[in-house]
Amino acid sequence: MKAKKPFRPPNREEELRREALEEVRAVYRELESRPVERACIRRTECCQFKLTGRTPQLTRGEAILAARALRASGRKVMPERDDGACPMLRDNGACMIYQDRPFGCRTHFCAAAGGPYSRSEVVDLIRRLEAVDARLCGDGPRAIQTAVRDEMSR
Repeated sequence: MKAKKPFRPPNREEELRREALEEVRAVYRELESRPVERACIRRTECCQFKLTGRTPQLTRGEAILAARALRASGRKVMPERDDGACPMLRDNGACMIYQDRPFGCRTHFCAAAGGPYSRSEVVDLIRRLEAVDARLCGDGPRAIQTAVRDEMSR
């Protein structure tokens, strides 16, 4: 029989991170519930950062969630890519963290999927993510590669 672990109350930092991740997930759920006609068919055109000239910018809460999802996929470090594609893409083109993909990945669709959301359609959600970033002492949105790599090293 295994010995029970002693009760250890969560420290304030752990509690803050948990609340922050809950808020990030709530933002993602709110986005999914909005009746904006977009249909991602996972062609991964928007994941080719070198070709599109666009790289998703993550707030700290998003980066923490993405890093946790990356770890859950079995990775211990941020994958490196030299082709300019998202480092979260598997060799077969599937996203390693699709369920926890960042806000920018959820709102920037290729033309075939209906094009990107306009800022006015999601500005309230962006502000909520920025508020989480401030609570976590983040330094504003940063490129996905840097933001997730930093969280993976913590």
